[in-house]
Amino acid sequence: MEVHSFFLSLLLILVTARIFAEIAVRLGAPSVIGELTAGIVLGPSLLGWLQPDAVIKLLAEIGILLLLFEVGLETDIRKLMNTGRASTAVALGGFILPFVLGFLLAWQWFDLSILVSMFIGGALTATSIGITIRVLSDLHQRHSREGQIVLGAAVLDDVLGVVLLALLYEFSVGGGITAANVGKVLLFISLFFILAPIAARLISHPIRHFDSITEIPGLIPTAMVSLVLLFAWLAHEMGAPELLGGFAAGLALSRRFFLPFGIALHTEPKFAERIESEMRPIIQLFTPIFFVTVGLSLNLHEVDWTSAFIWSFSLLFLLVAIIGKFAGATFTSEPLRQKIIIGVAMIPRGEVGLIFAELGRSSGIFNNDVYAGMIIVIALTTLLPPFLLKYIYRST
Repeated sequence: MEVHSFFLSLLLILVTARIFAEIAVRLGAPSVIGELTAGIVLGPSLLGWLQPDAVIKLLAEIGILLLLFEVGLETDIRKLMNTGRASTAVALGGFILPFVLGFLLAWQWFDLSILVSMFIGGALTATSIGITIRVLSDLHQRHSREGQIVLGAAVLDDVLGVVLLALLYEFSVGGGITAANVGKVLLFISLFFILAPIAARLISHPIRHFDSITEIPGLIPTAMVSLVLLFAWLAHEMGAPELLGGFAAGLALSRRFFLPFGIALHTEPKFAERIESEMRPIIQLFTPIFFVTVGLSLNLHEVDWTSAFIWSFSLLFLLVAIIGKFAGATFTSEPLRQKIIIGVAMIPRGEVGLIFAELGRSSGIFNNDVYAGMIIVIALTTLLPPFLLKYIYRST
């Protein structure tokens, strides 16, 4: 692509993403829906103005890394401890059931391969903690009992989702599903989650020191982006997806990171808040590029809309996506109304589901029909819950 053409493409992506995101939010929908729609409008599905070329895909990859960095930065694993068994039950139920049901439905009913079926099941396990937090905060219910259960469950969902994402990535590039591949990935992930927070903790000290003495602004964003890229490279070198590096970097620098072996690593709250505030503009610049790229990668003209497959596929997996999360909520001892709220709040797949779907498409696991069906399911599960939650809270 010529330089001037790239500038024009990037201009279209950023401006259109912002316009559609604003429209979506004003209609009460998550901004990610607007950004995804922007990609569909600009891409081959509608106007055909843009194609996701190598440069745009590279920017989208940076957007994914920063997005998962933000998720990790906002993740507080101690929330899981505050609600104990309830959050664990919701998380495990809402993770295992959608995966198993989605896998079986894809494998047995639609006669898809085991690997494709696992990717579909994996995409259905996701819960978008960002969308959930946004809706609960808007309703002033973030610190309610059910709000804490949902946030604790979403934290565990994130960790389980990253592990599953790493396994599926290895299966897609490492020669299939074998015990050796599983063991290698789990070993790498364990080492990475143990060593990465320690390394990030050590690195954070000189960053904080030089930030206090430098006279040149912008040290924290430069250092944080460099750290995310470093962890992404390390993740790749250790055999895990680069995405895992961004997530782990965020966890390592979060205000409260709790290691499985009971070793707590704390950073200064004020420093963590500065990281969040100074990184937010960069994250908000790059992450829309990823969501627009997802829309650009989808060619709705290539989908046979007269085929029963796309409609039955979308409908059945939408039901699995909803039922699986609701079933997880029933494992708690909360009153019925709280169970319903928890179930609805766990439904949004959002950016996490899109990352699974995009990995399936880019690795050649999903064909266009399956990819389109998954985008439809993820979009609907992202769009509907915010409206349902608002209705439930305001009707009581």
